[in-house]
Amino acid sequence: MNEQYASVIDVRRIPHHKRHALIFGTFDALPDGEALQLINDHDPKPLYDQFEQRAADSFEWTYLEAGPSQWRVQIAKRDGALGQDAGDSCCSGGGCGG
Repeated sequence: MNEQYASVIDVRRIPHHKRHALIFGTFDALPDGEALQLINDHDPKPLYDQFEQRAADSFEWTYLEAGPSQWRVQIAKRDGALGQDAGDSCCSGGGCGG
């Protein structure tokens, strides 16, 4: 696939407690209609659930590769997405409980 992404985030070597903040911060900075690619060593379904809670109408989630040793996901910001306030959490939305 020759998709162009505004950002490619490979979180496999990033400490777990920093991953979601990085991903949400990068997503929040995307212009409408742009996408990032996430690379992980496990299914990021819990992250999808957090996106549903904080930005349900603002994103599109597409699996590009689904295991067994690597997952790649395209996370796109929909055109006209209403930005949500990231709040005061370390995770840009409180998903990590921090």
